[in-house]
Amino acid sequence: MNEEPLTLFALNNLVRGALAQNFPAACWVVGELSEVRETAAGHCYIELVERDEAADDLVAKARGTIWARIYSLLKPYFLELTGTPFSVGLKVMLKVTVVFHELYGYSLDVCDIEPAFTVGDAARRRKAVIDRLASEGVLDLNKELSFPLLPQRIAVISSSYAAGYGDFCDQLARNPYGFVFYPALFPAPMQGNKVEPGIIAALDKIAENIEFWDVVVIIRGGGATSDLSCFDTYDLANNCAQFPLPVITGIGHQRDVSVLDTVAHTSVKTPTAAAELLIHAMAAQAAAIDEAGRAIATAVNDTLAACKMRLNTLLQRLPVFTALYLQKQEHKLDLYKQAIDAASPSHVLAMGYSITRVGGKAVRSLADVPPGTRVVTTVAGGSFTSIVDENK
Repeated sequence: MNEEPLTLFALNNLVRGALAQNFPAACWVVGELSEVRETAAGHCYIELVERDEAADDLVAKARGTIWARIYSLLKPYFLELTGTPFSVGLKVMLKVTVVFHELYGYSLDVCDIEPAFTVGDAARRRKAVIDRLASEGVLDLNKELSFPLLPQRIAVISSSYAAGYGDFCDQLARNPYGFVFYPALFPAPMQGNKVEPGIIAALDKIAENIEFWDVVVIIRGGGATSDLSCFDTYDLANNCAQFPLPVITGIGHQRDVSVLDTVAHTSVKTPTAAAELLIHAMAAQAAAIDEAGRAIATAVNDTLAACKMRLNTLLQRLPVFTALYLQKQEHKLDLYKQAIDAASPSHVLAMGYSITRVGGKAVRSLADVPPGTRVVTTVAGGSFTSIVDENK
């Protein structure tokens, strides 16, 4: 080996010189925004990607910077001409200068933008999928399901290695109310081309024992924005939209919205937020039960107080009621006595009537007293005996 080896700094310096020589001026480049991050200082850091149309795989990626003095002009200009914020998923044409730093490597400095390139391939694909689901009438099916009152039995679709899954379970276990949850993991890839078949297979497995579960939670956490395209496919969205249990998604960050988020019953940004959603749902029911208990206790106490007041009132009136009742009953007895006295034989005899008997039985017809019959006649004050001479 006769050549003197280069230091890494020297090599990077040569690369920088070669790039500066071959790209002496700014050039236009087309790419899809897979990350847009604004800083407090007003700078904007972006990531541009290019995809293989057939396989939908990433074939190129580059970091870029829009310095504050330029971004403060480009951002409102882009929004005004396109009606769309400068955001992830858009396909843009940027005027850039190629920068290579010996320490930080290759990047692009953005100095201008062409608003005609406002809708990226990813955004168009998402819109096409959403439009198709809407035309088929399934876009909002999962949203129309009733959320369970006590969502404790949770079918979780995630990678077993995902930090988000651990955060989700820890958040549930450490909830301040002491609620008990029963999460069960149905493993599925959360990145790459196997996401769609993996999640669909997990949904199918959950559906085999649908009565065991209250909700389905799909969580990922972390990961690059450009990896979210796997959650934008029609088949995955269609399966989730028509799943018979509410689906909760927590697969992105604050600035990420996928087709899966759009069709889910409820979409939150992180696995921790998904756990908080379930905890709050339980807390709401616990509060409702407590409120119902207080309402029942109040109603019972009010009813008992009203009954006690009525009882006291009745007790105060009881002597009067008793006296009136007894007086009424005595009056009835007097009436009964008068009726009995009026119907007694002695009363009838005193009115001038008599009773004639033969053999101790009252005579009721002439056939009972043929001539020669001995009869006893009772009148007021006594009785007398006679013999029938004839009867007519």
